[in-house]
Amino acid sequence: MNGYELSRSFFDWCFEHPDKIRPNHIALYFFIIEQCNRLGWKEKFGLPTSIAEEAIGIKSYNTYIKTLNDLVEFGFIKIIEKSKNQFTSNIIALSKIDKAHNKALDKALIKHGTKQGESTEQSIDSINKQRTIKPENKENSPSSQKDKIDFKILVDYYHEKCPDLPKVRELTESRKRAIKARIKEHSKDTVAEVIRKAGQSKFLAGDNERNWTMPGFDWIFNPANFVKILEGAYDDGKCKSLRTQQKYTSKAETHSRECLYLTMTKQRNI
Repeated sequence: MNGYELSRSFFDWCFEHPDKIRPNHIALYFFIIEQCNRLGWKEKFGLPTSIAEEAIGIKSYNTYIKTLNDLVEFGFIKIIEKSKNQFTSNIIALSKIDKAHNKALDKALIKHGTKQGESTEQSIDSINKQRTIKPENKENSPSSQKDKIDFKILVDYYHEKCPDLPKVRELTESRKRAIKARIKEHSKDTVAEVIRKAGQSKFLAGDNERNWTMPGFDWIFNPANFVKILEGAYDDGKCKSLRTQQKYTSKAETHSRECLYLTMTKQRNI
């Protein structure tokens, strides 16, 4: 009897009874084998409870006793003399498992090794075989479809939402680059929002003190103008208050100039 034979028999049994075995069983049994080996393979030997618990990391005495009793029930050890309490040692002996096994573990390992060998051969064959890899059509790939920009739809949307602004007659490459840049910086939804806000702004359509009309498509997609529209700088409410403020400021300046003129005139007459 040696450690190799004991461990082999133990794992043969474990493979046939996976529903019974637990990690605690494996840890305690191999500690017992190690203890027996250090004592020169004595037929009977003491198993100190506290040392065994500490070695395999079991904190509960009840868990330790149950694990030990399970190994006795499984037939791997024999209790020669039970300890009187948890502070004394059980006297035990290792049992050589002579129960007939069908060597199910050996068969399973051989079968697995055969399959692994076949799989390896197939893998090597697949590496050696020359495969023709068709080039991916980037235009039809999901990612390209998602990122694809339909410029015609965007221009049509601009004409629909901004009927009072200058029309787009030609979609030049510079305009396409500007559209791509704004979409990359923000998003398609944001571009649509900016176009809609531009179309709703009376100020950009010419309803302002200077009768200034926004030049059109290129002006919207200018980076600085795009952000201003997005942030609501040309919304009707804000622009109206701005025009009113400018109107009162202009009146105040005119009144101030008139007062200054009258004062200077009086001083001359004196």
